[in-house]
Amino acid sequence: MTGSTGRIFDELLLVAARRGDRCAADRLAARWQPRLLRTARRLLRNEDEARDAVQEAWIAICRGWLAREGPARFPAWAFTVAHRECAGRIRPNQKNRAKQVFDGEVSQVPGAPEDATAIRQALGLLGPDHRLAIVLFLGEGLTLAEIADVTGVPVGTVKSRIFHARRQMRAALHGETDD
Repeated sequence: MTGSTGRIFDELLLVAARRGDRCAADRLAARWQPRLLRTARRLLRNEDEARDAVQEAWIAICRGWLAREGPARFPAWAFTVAHRECAGRIRPNQKNRAKQVFDGEVSQVPGAPEDATAIRQALGLLGPDHRLAIVLFLGEGLTLAEIADVTGVPVGTVKSRIFHARRQMRAALHGETDD
């Protein structure tokens, strides 16, 4: 499905799930679980933690979708819930995280395996705010406004984070250092 078609389909699934359609809720979960898990892996750098975080986030999403206004805002809201769950898990382990090696998958990266490894390593060098912005923008296709909703910062800050993340990743991929 194309981006706009997929979004409309998600909105229809959400409306049906709100009305108690279990099949629609399962289908919505099947469509969103991988996206949320991919983002959680990149943020947490730990498969088990990412799975636990997404499970908790999905429970909160299911509890909260009845109260949410506007199904069109579901993507930003779902990523916001997942981001908060991941952030809650990052804070206690902030010092240890810097030493961990990110072993998640980069399934959407075309090219040789070495390219995927280099991109994973470059993502690992970014701070959490920059990593989240670039992953949501390039990896998940969210708009700047949606990323602003997810992160709770102005659109200008999102633009800045994406700009700096791209610059830092480009430097890391080309072996440049910040002086």
